[in-house]
Amino acid sequence: MALMPKRTKFRKQQRGRIKGPASRGNKVEFGDFGLQAIDPGFISSAQIEAGRVAATRASGGGKIWIRIFPHKPLTSTPAETRMGKGKGEPSFWAAAVRSGTVLYEIGGVTEDVARLAFNRTAHKMPVRCRLMRRRHKV
Repeated sequence: MALMPKRTKFRKQQRGRIKGPASRGNKVEFGDFGLQAIDPGFISSAQIEAGRVAATRASGGGKIWIRIFPHKPLTSTPAETRMGKGKGEPSFWAAAVRSGTVLYEIGGVTEDVARLAFNRTAHKMPVRCRLMRRRHKV
């Protein structure tokens, strides 16, 4: 089941640039461990779902939170089409992820299980990722 918004104001958007590190969504809030993006990029809804499935299967009963949502429609023109004729049709939905954004979180498991689950999830992602531990407030 691919993630996408229920409704949007406009059908097509410009891509824009992903500049700077993430100032929001860059801390582990819900679980004990998080998977943090090191590089910026677009993560499609199919890749988000593939990461969720990989983490769920490897975690063995831990709770998983998805911290990103694909709000941006990315367009493409068909292959072997001549130049011109306007912007292509929306082909998939993607999440624009800045460096430092927490993509997934997991709770209720040990660090070894979290490392295994997020290692499998990181292989599905188009950006480089790292494991992150929750910082408890003193």
